Amino acid sequence: MSSTVGIEAANTERKPVKKAGKWKKLAGKLVTQRYLQVMALLGVAWMIIFNYIPMYWITIAFKDYNIIPGSVSPWVGLEHFREFFNDENLGYVIRNTLGISLLKLVIGFPLPIIFAILLNEVRSVLFKKSIQTISYLPHFLSWVILGGILANWLADVGVMNKILMSLGWIHQPISYLAEPKYFWTIVVASDIWKELGWSAIIYLAAISSISPELYEAATIDGAGRFQKIFSITLPSIKGTISILFILAVSGMLNSNFDQILVLRNQLNEVRSTVIDYYVYQVGIINSRFSYSTAVNLIKSVIAFLLLLGSNAVTKKLNDTSLF
Repeated sequence: MSSTVGIEAANTERKPVKKAGKWKKLAGKLVTQRYLQVMALLGVAWMIIFNYIPMYWITIAFKDYNIIPGSVSPWVGLEHFREFFNDENLGYVIRNTLGISLLKLVIGFPLPIIFAILLNEVRSVLFKKSIQTISYLPHFLSWVILGGILANWLADVGVMNKILMSLGWIHQPISYLAEPKYFWTIVVASDIWKELGWSAIIYLAAISSISPELYEAATIDGAGRFQKIFSITLPSIKGTISILFILAVSGMLNSNFDQILVLRNQLNEVRSTVIDYYVYQVGIINSRFSYSTAVNLIKSVIAFLLLLGSNAVTKKLNDTSLF
């Protein structure tokens, strides 16, 4: 009996020591990784300041907000939401947003995967690095710069008209940014041009983690390059593809505001006015802060539902999900 009591007392004494050792080990790891921790904390602080703190002011979507200090902002409930759904511009705003976003998803999402796989098959290291560098460069240029380049290329006297006229495909110059029917094509093509190389980085990283032994075994079995791609490469990176697909679907209502703002004008506004620009126009230019907040809140709720839906679909299809 006394020996049992002694064992229990010894175990009780060891627990605080073990717990203290655990905290000491954690503190040592934090000190060792102090620079990485500071970088991570900066990211967390940025997210809190710009993503979480502003959520307090979501309430102005349900008020008739007055920006003047000390003034009263009466509660109006769902009035701004009803006004948005009854807006005569709602039809083409939703059409433009979904049209551009779907084209970017259908065309722009698979292209970086294909590009990464093709780049991985290149055997010349010098050629591979050159292609990577060239494809990455547009990502580091702002849309202000790229928009100016595109405006010059697509102008009446721009290089695009000169090339097409020299080939005999057109007989008179076309002002592409002034023609609404070309706007979606310009937006999707320029977005792919800017982000193709950068978007392929994560797929290249995923491909580089595949064991070379799998390819060697496939080669011994007589598999060709295409067979290796479909039997080894794509199945091995399907988790990465699924996660990025979920994020792409949840962000469908984001139409790249910077790009739209730079490329749009009064002549193509019928095809260029998307939700993001509509919110900017109504909220900032017209100072209707409550209304624009309500529209953005609707957009956020729909994005959240898209996230849940795409997450459920990918989880069911290949057992990969964010949560």
